[in-house]
Amino acid sequence: MEATPIIELRGASKYFGSVIALEDISMGVRAGEVMCLLGDNGAGKSTLIKILSGVHRPDRGTVLVEGEEVDFASPRDAIDRGIATVYQDLAMIPLMGISRNFFLGREPTKGRGPFRRFDVKFADRVTREELDKIGIKVRDTSQPVATLSGGERQSVAIARAIYFGAKVLILDEPTSALGVKQASIVLRYIARAREQGIAVIFISHNVYHAYAIGDRFTVLNHGRSEGTFEKGEISIQELEKLMAGGAELERLEAELQGTGASGPGASTDEAGV
Repeated sequence: MEATPIIELRGASKYFGSVIALEDISMGVRAGEVMCLLGDNGAGKSTLIKILSGVHRPDRGTVLVEGEEVDFASPRDAIDRGIATVYQDLAMIPLMGISRNFFLGREPTKGRGPFRRFDVKFADRVTREELDKIGIKVRDTSQPVATLSGGERQSVAIARAIYFGAKVLILDEPTSALGVKQASIVLRYIARAREQGIAVIFISHNVYHAYAIGDRFTVLNHGRSEGTFEKGEISIQELEKLMAGGAELERLEAELQGTGASGPGASTDEAGV
């Protein structure tokens, strides 16, 4: 019997006036699995993750957490159920220290009353331990987070979410602005999160990054699902074709081939003059 998804959408639709952002989308992710949500710009990926993270409510359909129907009124409701979203901007302050960023909004304190203050030693120790786990060595946890590479910053944001009890990690294009080496840092840490039993939703338009780490793939196209596929039943080329709108590309190719003879560079003989 298949395990119950940690988070699941059933028949979810979202409209903004006459614009169909999502139409009848069903998908879910289980513990210890990486579900890749793929699609080109405007496919509906951002709207879907905003529903899962409590920013939007679906106009139709349901959201379930561990088999229980939920109605997230705000992102805080999703966070309280262990749904953590790491956006592209990472919600970090570049000139602030690494440990300060790690505990941003959840600062550990010591002392009482007017003597209450940020517990620097505790924050530094925990930050160093958590970064060590993912293979990031820092000399000084008070150094600005801007001094880290893009891949390291992404990994710090993921480590922070896991430390604070995430059951589901929703990662919004975490490798989009990274080179191969930096992207590999992030993908390795996603693999470690999976090994810890965390459910991961990896949003991307880079099919190669997704295929390297994904267990299952849901492809969106103009707000509608092209299907959900296990890794063993679809090739990277087939995924790429679905994402790009294969039928549209084939029509365009046929159109260009059909009009090529009379294009701007055609000779008068070719144009029938």
